[in-house]
Amino acid sequence: MYVPPFTVSAEIIRLIGEISEQVGSIMTRLGDNVPSPQLRKKNQIKTIHSSLAIENNTLSLKQITDIIDGKRVLGAPDEIQEVKNAIEAYHLMPELDAFKEKDLLRAHELMMKDLVRNSGHYRHEGVGVFDGNGNCLHMAPPAERVPMLMGDLFEWVKKTDVHPLVRSCVFHYEFEFIHPFIDGNGRMGRYRHTMLLSRWKGIFAWLPVETIVKEHQQEYYHVIQKCDQAGESTLFVEYMLRCLLDAMANYDDDDAEVQDKIQDKVQDKFPEVSQPVWDVFDIIRNNPKVTVNSICEQINLKERQIYKHIAQLKSLGLIVRVGSNKTGYWKVNI
Repeated sequence: MYVPPFTVSAEIIRLIGEISEQVGSIMTRLGDNVPSPQLRKKNQIKTIHSSLAIENNTLSLKQITDIIDGKRVLGAPDEIQEVKNAIEAYHLMPELDAFKEKDLLRAHELMMKDLVRNSGHYRHEGVGVFDGNGNCLHMAPPAERVPMLMGDLFEWVKKTDVHPLVRSCVFHYEFEFIHPFIDGNGRMGRYRHTMLLSRWKGIFAWLPVETIVKEHQQEYYHVIQKCDQAGESTLFVEYMLRCLLDAMANYDDDDAEVQDKIQDKVQDKFPEVSQPVWDVFDIIRNNPKVTVNSICEQINLKERQIYKHIAQLKSLGLIVRVGSNKTGYWKVNI
């Protein structure tokens, strides 16, 4: 049986222990409960937004939310199609078998529907990964080798006794190295990673892990490149485990579901406040050091509109600026 080259380092063992503790902590707090539909939906939106943003989709969180809610959105048709496809693929995830190759092809067919030819089929031509300057970062194996390489990878992932956390990371790296599809390999690799994790512990089905990858996007590609040069995936496994640990720690610290319920009560108290204002408030609540430019990018509004919404939130006493505009932060009063 083919065994992908990697080493279970001391750092990997340490990270497995810390992640396992976080899993136990979150599951203890949840008990027999599951996250509310609102929180699961919110996290799925973040996951879709982050995964597609890594692939240069420019739609904002607000626009993706509107698409999910069936509202009309102005944007590039292919970017809107990417979002619709991702929604279908993530809705299907619980029904797919993480260890069956045919289900990978089924997910790709949904994810890339009307975006590429032969969606749901392995490529029949050579592909490479290039940077913005046209430099080749990675040349994938020849197309004729893809079915054999993917078959070997699925055999390993089904039979290996390595820890599920390591197994999912190694699969992710090997998948990106093979680059089995003509397009959509990045989003499918992250999708499959989440699926494998969720089959180990269900909480990974709704934790927005990909938002952490988005925040460290350049490091993500840099680590993949270093592993290509080294001929093994240990550094990528360590990197992804740190991303997972960050995602879980953030969830545990923020107590997101409780905060969402509190914000709902605040919104009920001020019925005259429009939804775009609450969108700005939600961004500030989640990141008190956020800049106006960042808010503009996230909800696709002009700078003057953001300042107007911030002024309204300040007048209601919901936010207070602490420190200077350059180095300060927002204090949220809820």
